[in-house]
Amino acid sequence: MTIAIIGNQSLMPRAFRLGLDQWSRTDGRAGSPTWAGVANAAIVPADEDFGSCLEILKQDAVTQIRYMQRTPINPGSYLRIAARVKAIAGNLPQVRIAAFAGNAAGNNVAGVPQTGPAVTLPGYGQVVEVSAIVGTGRREGVDMAWGRSAAFGHFGLDLTGDNNGSIRIESIVIEDVTAAFVPGMLDWVDVRDFGAMGDGTTDDRGAFLAADQAAAGRQVLVPEGSYRIGSDLSLSSPVRFVGTLAMPRTARLSLTRSFDFPTYAAAFGDETEGMKRALQALLGFTDHAVLDLCGRNVHLAEPISISDAVPGMTSFANRRVIANGQVSIVPGPAWDTRAATSAATYDPAQPQVLSAVANIANIEVGARVIGNGVGREVYVLARNVAAGTLTLSQPLYGGAGTRNYTFSRYRYAFDFSGMEHLSRFNFDDIEFLLEGNASGVMLAKTGNMNCFRDCYFTRPRDRGITSIGSSCQGMLVDRCEFLSNEMGDLAQNRTTVALNVNNNDAKIRHSRFIRFAHFAVMNGGGHMIEGNHWFQGDNAQNGVRFGGLVLTQTNLQATVTGNYIDNCSIEWTNEHDPYPNFDGEEYSFGGLTVTGNTFLASNTTLGFNWLVVKPYGSGHFIHGLAVMGNVFKSLFNKIARIEKVDTTFADMNYQRMRNIQFQGNMFNGVNSYVANPVDVAHNQASASNRWLVTVDQALPFNGWVRNVQSIIATSQITNAANARVSEMPWVQTALGTTRQQVALNWGAAVRGSVSLRLRMDNPD
Repeated sequence: MTIAIIGNQSLMPRAFRLGLDQWSRTDGRAGSPTWAGVANAAIVPADEDFGSCLEILKQDAVTQIRYMQRTPINPGSYLRIAARVKAIAGNLPQVRIAAFAGNAAGNNVAGVPQTGPAVTLPGYGQVVEVSAIVGTGRREGVDMAWGRSAAFGHFGLDLTGDNNGSIRIESIVIEDVTAAFVPGMLDWVDVRDFGAMGDGTTDDRGAFLAADQAAAGRQVLVPEGSYRIGSDLSLSSPVRFVGTLAMPRTARLSLTRSFDFPTYAAAFGDETEGMKRALQALLGFTDHAVLDLCGRNVHLAEPISISDAVPGMTSFANRRVIANGQVSIVPGPAWDTRAATSAATYDPAQPQVLSAVANIANIEVGARVIGNGVGREVYVLARNVAAGTLTLSQPLYGGAGTRNYTFSRYRYAFDFSGMEHLSRFNFDDIEFLLEGNASGVMLAKTGNMNCFRDCYFTRPRDRGITSIGSSCQGMLVDRCEFLSNEMGDLAQNRTTVALNVNNNDAKIRHSRFIRFAHFAVMNGGGHMIEGNHWFQGDNAQNGVRFGGLVLTQTNLQATVTGNYIDNCSIEWTNEHDPYPNFDGEEYSFGGLTVTGNTFLASNTTLGFNWLVVKPYGSGHFIHGLAVMGNVFKSLFNKIARIEKVDTTFADMNYQRMRNIQFQGNMFNGVNSYVANPVDVAHNQASASNRWLVTVDQALPFNGWVRNVQSIIATSQITNAANARVSEMPWVQTALGTTRQQVALNWGAAVRGSVSLRLRMDNPD
């Protein structure tokens, strides 16, 4: 500012007592007439009010006095020109500050005001101060706004009105008053101006509120220092943090005009703490639905546990979004898995409870349960230390008994397990750079319609998205990518899982999953799995492959449509059933539609299958399965067939198979073509009244031949005398040790060729 450049002393005009040859009688430019030696002007050496001063007898309509030295005008600067005057005798004139506005070429700046307000002298001997403010900006209080064209001014006075009056003038004063305009010129207010100490001890909350109120739409500046805020603070003005805040964990900071992650990170001087505080505000009804990371990479030094970040927050169901940025993990012990091993008792009558749990205080909510009789992706949902019981996310299939279990608690970048309910929480356009240090997101205990859209999970240490309860109800995973931390490992050595689901109606769409142990373990029904690409191969020759998509509910009402399924199976089990044997009162396996997918395998063993049904108990069957319009292709090595029943625990009841559709599929590199219904051709070369037709593995799951839908003669049916026979045979089904033979019984010995359409099920 000008005062810092030239100083007030340099602005001051030459005193009258030093001579009048620098004071012009016109505009002040060089060559203009001066007041030196003029008869109606004289220096008074000792006025009682002014000391040495100039006395002028006014004789012209406008008597001008201009200092002839150029006073510079800089952009953003403001000058105050003032003089004290008094009338001595004669008529009483008017007095005003006046000037010549000059540009860089020395010419007058046209169209700008060059006089200040006029003051009428009230009487003889009465001292009056006249003043005006000159500056480049048109601001309140500026009398002469000259704009950016002005470079200098010749300043002084005008005497107007009646002539023949004697006026005495004290030396003219020019001072830089830019500082008086600074608060109005700047777009911020400083909290220190309202009493903030920034010493880390004084509670500065009141000062912040006062600054916010005074800002009136401008920005609040928090300069360097540590500012203690003792309770909730809500600021409605934009805020810029240079210093940092210290607040109790229970106190909430609401920045309603600066609600984004970079501001919160700056407010607390730490990205992890900034994320915690921003989440606390996001879930605190601060008039914002979206926490924008503004493209920033957030470095987390520890998990964001909602129960720690937002104390007392147990339930939230309004739409909230974290969007537009990256989340990186800073390696350290905060991310270490904590494991505990304990004996516990399981009773299927209480299917989701472990009782008499030893060492229960060391078992955390959200821990994964591992042990005999435990299906995949079973987690601790709740803990009652006093009662010694754990509530589980899913039942166990292993039956009643006391067993040893391991409880492994993985660490997640965002951990919502401390909340009882969370619905409509979205992660949008977030890249989780987990890099083998941490898992991604653990959902709350209950909730629905939580969403991940356009997100990337890069190398999660153990899990990408984990549901420990029913918060996965209706979960959406759209246009996301999950990259495993085990890409270089053989398929059989991988342990990581991209996501799991415990409840109904998940939508997994247009996403990509690379080389996990499983891409998804899904209980519940009503799922839509569409347009994804998941692959789990490795570089081994004759490599083994495992379940990519694992479905753990028998009656699904689920669709798997238009996916690219590469080097892994769709595995269908009932491993989360406390009574895994079919009891006659429940639904068995059914309600699954697999349509329009591309299935690929490469360098696999002959025994690999893309569709595996694995009952964990006896008596089960399939009553509703459509596998239609898919392409199955094996590269480099052929495989025996596309589907099988895994009999590790039990086989299926083939006599009760119902409503199974295998149609319109294409097979490449597969030894056995399977369909249901399947068309089988038979040629009987020698006349016989009983033709035995073997299906030879053409029915899905090597099922029994239970129905003959049609018989068409493809040649003449003739008897031993070569006479044509027109009668129809009667049939017997499910013959032979494998129940895969059909007998055609004729009234007489005949020969010929027929085509049969056979089914392994009852179609209704």
